[in-house]
Amino acid sequence: MKIAFTTTGDTLDAELDPRFGRANRFLIYDSDQKNLVIIDNNQNLNAAQGAGIQAATTLCKTGATVLITGHCGPKAFKVLTAAGVKIYPCKAKTLTEALAQFNNHELSETREATNEGHWI
Repeated sequence: MKIAFTTTGDTLDAELDPRFGRANRFLIYDSDQKNLVIIDNNQNLNAAQGAGIQAATTLCKTGATVLITGHCGPKAFKVLTAAGVKIYPCKAKTLTEALAQFNNHELSETREATNEGHWI
């Protein structure tokens, strides 16, 4: 399974970024292969609009089926869920902590956007 995290770093010890569309990068962890890939999201950091949709499109291309993030706006939520990506809001400090919470079934999949969007 490919699990995507929003982050500012490039390892599982990095901090979980609470933003989705304007996260610095995505870390894609393949739980079967035990490897990770970093996807840069710089093009959306300062976007006037559409950051969530563009980030969601980028993320969907990775094959991730799970997203662990702090918040996800309505437009990104729509794109991600249409692609079959399950979204788990999380308040963990690090990706390692977030992954442990996911593996221990401590996170709940959201059925709706977790903010109104345009969170800078």
